[in-house]
Amino acid sequence: MFKNLFGKKDDSPVDSTLEIKSPFNGKYVKLEDIPDPVFSEKMMGEGFGIEPSDGEVVSPVEGEVMQVFPTNHAVGIKTANGIELLIHIGLETVAMEGEGFTGHVSEGDSVEAGDKLVTFDIDLVKKEANSTISPVIISNSDILKSFDIVETGNVTGAETVVAKAEVN
Repeated sequence: MFKNLFGKKDDSPVDSTLEIKSPFNGKYVKLEDIPDPVFSEKMMGEGFGIEPSDGEVVSPVEGEVMQVFPTNHAVGIKTANGIELLIHIGLETVAMEGEGFTGHVSEGDSVEAGDKLVTFDIDLVKKEANSTISPVIISNSDILKSFDIVETGNVTGAETVVAKAEVN
């Protein structure tokens, strides 16, 4: 009787399909075209890249922030259905040692699609990094039943659904 009085318990099943929106404004890049074999050869997992047009990164999904790299160049988010998503800003940006990156979330934070994760100086990244192309990777791709790219071309952060992933 009192179970529902002090909080809603959600026993609804978790959706096995996840829509992954773009975490950036910019242009879609096929995973195989990312100029880094760690990503292009899917060593890290399935995914896609975005060539950002500005320096804002937003959450592409609802989930929990599992990792914020100390340099703020990458963020990991885990969704309710178990997908672990890595958003990596640019290539070889770890060498920038955090210069030009400002984090807006912490590990353990809950995020909705569109919540600001990181801002960065895109001009500095263009100057210092190998590329501004930013991989969006499912780091635990072994749990996927399917992964499909649904939108290519120009994308809008937190609006354009770029991919759909289904877990087993």
